[in-house]
Amino acid sequence: GRHEVWSWTTATKESLYFMWQKVKVQLMLSMSFLAAVFWYCRRLYSFLAQLLKRCSNYLQRKLIRNLSVLSEVDLLGYSAREWKGETKQAKHMKEAYEELFWSCHIKYLRQVRRDNYSVVRAVIFQIFTQGIPFPSWMKERDILKLPEKLLYSQGCNWIQQYSFGPERYTGPNAFGKLRKCMEALKTNWAEISATKDHEERGNMCNTLFSDESKEHKLYEAIKFIMLYEVVEAYEQIKNREESVHNLFSLLFSRDSSSDPLSFMMNHLNSIGDSICLDQVELFLLGYVLEVKIRVYRLHRFNTEEFQVNYPDEYGREWNEISLLTEDDRYYHIPLFRI
Repeated sequence: GRHEVWSWTTATKESLYFMWQKVKVQLMLSMSFLAAVFWYCRRLYSFLAQLLKRCSNYLQRKLIRNLSVLSEVDLLGYSAREWKGETKQAKHMKEAYEELFWSCHIKYLRQVRRDNYSVVRAVIFQIFTQGIPFPSWMKERDILKLPEKLLYSQGCNWIQQYSFGPERYTGPNAFGKLRKCMEALKTNWAEISATKDHEERGNMCNTLFSDESKEHKLYEAIKFIMLYEVVEAYEQIKNREESVHNLFSLLFSRDSSSDPLSFMMNHLNSIGDSICLDQVELFLLGYVLEVKIRVYRLHRFNTEEFQVNYPDEYGREWNEISLLTEDDRYYHIPLFRI
């Protein structure tokens, strides 16, 4: 009996031993597999994290590069970087920037893309970021109908020669393109000005002004509104209906813009393509948008033309925006701090 018990015990132990050996091998294989999976997952996680970081940096660089109005920078720091050296011009510009900093309380600026839409972009960006509503005359009229009114009601079929900035587009489709531009301006302006939260409005503007196609539509709409006002003023002068702003007398006194057609062909069509707005067009821009545009002209520092308002006659209720320029060609946005 004892022998049978011993044999049974021994057999059981041996069976358990062999089973443990098999289980041990399986456990070791499983642990090795789990370790390999864990190592692989860590490597995969590290790879995906690096990939995500690179994609994020790329998208951030791309967004910053595409933003046509950059984030604010320190005014004097910007001056020191842009005007190194001891030339007469560099000293003059640095003195002008110091005057802005100490006397005008301008502590920062936002750089605006240096192209031939620069001044229009700087103006529209500020109107949108400040939440400035439509001008009073725009509230009374549907701006979407302005192209139709000029083409059909006033017989200005020459607007088919309108050119869309760098596209240099003319032809029978000009009317349809103009209407799309007007729709873009009206929709974006209404949506942004209705947004009361300043931070949210800023984010909306950053998104809009990082899309070149969308923002160009805004500028072309503004150009066309300027043309529309010139046509209206020209008709009033011709028919002696009522007095017009003195800026139109100045505009029509130029040989290159003696009537609306020559104004469009010789000036307006080239804006955004080969030229920026000149002083007369800047007067007109402020007039049609009903904003007082105060421009700090750094190259005119220490003269009476250092600070200029466009237009010089403006409504008391008009909002004020400010621009900064070193050469009357490219403009930046000054930011005030007290």
